Amino acid sequence: MILVIDVGNTNITFGVFEGENLKATFHITTKSPRTSDEYGVLLEELLRIRGIGFSEIEGTIIASVVSDVMHSLTGAIVNYIGHTPLVVGPGVKTGIRIVTENPRAIGADRIADAVAAYEKYGGPVLVIDFGTGTTYDLVSADGSFLAGITAPGMRISIEALAERTAMLPRIEIKKPKSILAQETVSSMQAGLFYGQIGQTEYIIKKVKEESGEQDLKVVATGGLGRLIAGETDSIQVYDSALTLDGLRLIFEKNKKQERGA
Repeated sequence: MILVIDVGNTNITFGVFEGENLKATFHITTKSPRTSDEYGVLLEELLRIRGIGFSEIEGTIIASVVSDVMHSLTGAIVNYIGHTPLVVGPGVKTGIRIVTENPRAIGADRIADAVAAYEKYGGPVLVIDFGTGTTYDLVSADGSFLAGITAPGMRISIEALAERTAMLPRIEIKKPKSILAQETVSSMQAGLFYGQIGQTEYIIKKVKEESGEQDLKVVATGGLGRLIAGETDSIQVYDSALTLDGLRLIFEKNKKQERGA
């Protein structure tokens, strides 16, 4: 079994694969500072609850957009599981050619999304990840990462509204009964929900227009992706495990490269 770890700005998502089968997933918050021992104990307990022991983990791969946690997290893998994790970054084989102006600036999670979308659904494909931020990444028919668009996510928008305005509360993000809201909470929900759909559909339209790829497949992932994907015909596929699958695929590519060396 292999352990895949996606370190996002809000949560750290762990997945355990047995072959291509995603055997278990779990999440912890990213923001709390933790030592390597704290990560190790947490990880051991979360795996134990799912019937998995450290001795069954043959390898680990990490994609991170939060550098502050990496020292402690990688230390936990080394000290508790007993091997050095593969960290997605320069020099790691992905099968995706990044042709943007600054390839090193592309987040590891976005690379994992692109790898999985291309391998599973083919190209050209537009990958939308509805996370802390909402990202749109274009992968060509030959597997080149051509462009990326980044927008504030719905959770960021909620936090900004609540923090910057005296009268607006923090609310649950969900579809309101009607866009014609008549009180504060549903008014905010309507703006966020339908505003995100409008942004999504317009960006997809512009990407198709400027890339010339009118038959572009659109794949969504991320915590809020299911909510939006179910409300627009512009998204063909929602894949909740896309990032984790991408990490598994990158791990396998690098293991094959090692064996062939």
